[in-house]
Amino acid sequence: MSDAIFSRLAPFIQEYIYSHNWTELRPVQIEACKVIFNTDAHLLVAAGTASGKTEAAFLPVLTLLYENPSATIGALYIGPIKALINDQFERLNDLLKEADIPVWYWHGDVSQSHKTKLLKNPKGILQITPESLESLLINKYHELTRLFGDLRFVIIDEIHAFMGSERGCQILCQLARLARLTQREPRRIGLSATLGDYSMAEEWLCSGTDKLVVTPKIEGGKRQIKLAVEHFVLSETNRQVAKDAERRKEKREEDVSVYDRYLFNLSKSRKCLIFANNKSQTESVISSLRQIAAEDGYPDIYHVHHGSISASLRQAAEAAMREPNYPAVTAATLTLELGIDIGYLERVIQLESPLSVASFLQRLGRTGRRGEAADMRFVCAEEKVHAEASLPEQVPWQILQCIAIIQLYLEERWIEPIKPLRYPLSLLYHQTMSVLVAMGEVSPAALAKEVLSLPSFAAISQEDFKLLLRYLIDIDHLHLTEQGKLIVGLAGEKVVGKFQFYAVFPDNQEYVVKQGTTEIGSITMPSPVGHLFALAGKTWEVTDVDFKRKIILVKQVDGKASIFWRGGSGTIHTRILQRMRQVLFEDIEYSYLQENALKRLHSARELARDAGLDKHNILQLEKGKCCIFPWMGTVAYRTLEKLLNCFCRESLEISSISGDNPYFLTLKLAHKKIESLYSEIVSLCEQRINNQDLVSEMDAPQIQKYDEFIPYPLLRKAFASNHLDMLELRQQVALWQGYDNSY
Repeated sequence: MSDAIFSRLAPFIQEYIYSHNWTELRPVQIEACKVIFNTDAHLLVAAGTASGKTEAAFLPVLTLLYENPSATIGALYIGPIKALINDQFERLNDLLKEADIPVWYWHGDVSQSHKTKLLKNPKGILQITPESLESLLINKYHELTRLFGDLRFVIIDEIHAFMGSERGCQILCQLARLARLTQREPRRIGLSATLGDYSMAEEWLCSGTDKLVVTPKIEGGKRQIKLAVEHFVLSETNRQVAKDAERRKEKREEDVSVYDRYLFNLSKSRKCLIFANNKSQTESVISSLRQIAAEDGYPDIYHVHHGSISASLRQAAEAAMREPNYPAVTAATLTLELGIDIGYLERVIQLESPLSVASFLQRLGRTGRRGEAADMRFVCAEEKVHAEASLPEQVPWQILQCIAIIQLYLEERWIEPIKPLRYPLSLLYHQTMSVLVAMGEVSPAALAKEVLSLPSFAAISQEDFKLLLRYLIDIDHLHLTEQGKLIVGLAGEKVVGKFQFYAVFPDNQEYVVKQGTTEIGSITMPSPVGHLFALAGKTWEVTDVDFKRKIILVKQVDGKASIFWRGGSGTIHTRILQRMRQVLFEDIEYSYLQENALKRLHSARELARDAGLDKHNILQLEKGKCCIFPWMGTVAYRTLEKLLNCFCRESLEISSISGDNPYFLTLKLAHKKIESLYSEIVSLCEQRINNQDLVSEMDAPQIQKYDEFIPYPLLRKAFASNHLDMLELRQQVALWQGYDNSY
């Protein structure tokens, strides 16, 4: 079959395969070709990292475009980040050298001259971000048929990064709007290496179309994996930043922590990616490693890669990682988690635990791409626990989460299912305004028909939409003309008139940092002249601040400084918390635990058993204070917190509720009421309480970008649906009844 498929490919592709010494087509490529060549179905390619998914999509698509050239753009590739699009653009350019199929890329960093060439002669393949596609739908509305009238294929890369998010809902709206204008229904191809539930992905991929989705079964070869988990306790001095460069020089040896030295040795003279869960951590680790390297006489091979680093520095980091036979170390957030080809990578280091099994697999998949074992090291660190610390503060949550995530994959190959968004109201505002700007003056009924028929808004009723339109008229985002037509109002023009409008994720109004004319990156808050801060893994001193233009001028200095970005903590699935509990109470010594990590796990297990955590979910900490260990995920934890707030404040005389979602909840309440807490929670879960009952009249959290323009009744409905889950809470509390929660 491999020979038959090979002979079906376009001649220039066959030549490319020969010249690049491919010995055979991979299974995923053969199966994808069968679906594209022999059916008219959509295709979901779900296969491991570095399995050849990109080629699986493009080889048959390019063959069909070669045999029957499209009159307009023939294939649309939608990628989640600019770097991935840049990477795929280079790969496609190489493949298409001998074919008469142009490939274009389009995002915020691409020159206008390049875009103009495409607009003049729209042919071939367009690689684009959702935000740039939104720009085309608005600004080129009357040219969309000329641009996309003969669109045959839409390839959506890394679909797990879109599913369950407003950005993914945005893509589905965009494709529906395109199809409506062009009267064409292109076939869709979704690519992902980390899908747990294929049926959910298939349902998402075919939304708004009448075609089926075929997901070929790909037999994955067994990968060798090297895993290690180590743990460190940091003293307070390790966390402090030296304020004085001279003091730093004098005390450099004692200031270099065992933790920093361990990370340096793990990455020294290697091609290595360090993943952190926030931007601040990437800056801190690279600053420390660069300083140790300078003091030990090693070259500066260190880079930072995240959304606040300038495009040129991000590209420099990517180029350094691709450069063969030269070591390079880059600390990144999820910007390098996705499928950018960075060549031969020796090792991945993960600081603390990732939030999900899916993220673990994406990051693991960055290494082991040349037939060698994938090598990933987890490094957890916690502050020194004081003797007076409460029980929940003594539990090493991060190391438990690392082990749970690893075990869930090794034992069960389990990956988180992605729940679809039922009420994407911020997107509803966004698409309402986008459609109106594109179409111009339109009646409320016509606008409702246009917007509510988009697949992402199936749960939005006519009454809900009327409420939104009336509210937008009241706040002057929409204006009703004397002829009964809707146009964008003056307040609305201030929103839709900015290029940031194209994105449904929040835009950070950051200050651009420049050294002379060279852009370094951006930070959220300006520092006063003379202050130091870290960016791109280096230390900068502020020389001037232009508040009007939001520019900070700097010079590079020695020493170490810090910087902080605010960021969400993400969502952790209940299965991970359940497996964390199991880790605490099983006697297995996992082979990948290093010496410190194993000792810390032993001490945590001893602590948990002595405290009775194996028998109780609720423990008394001190008089009038207790702690709930729910062992449930972020959403169920949030629901429990709301339940206690709404129904138990008075009955149990609760004066405060605090905690660390999703690990523990700490309550201050009347001492005599503690013994009633468990039975009260069980009783409430047996009642007919729904999600909406937990959201008060005053409770309308503004979470998404355009929630500030949504009327409160709709916000409450969306929060209850998207962020609470009484059904899951009931299921998890029912599990508590297997333990002895009496006093």
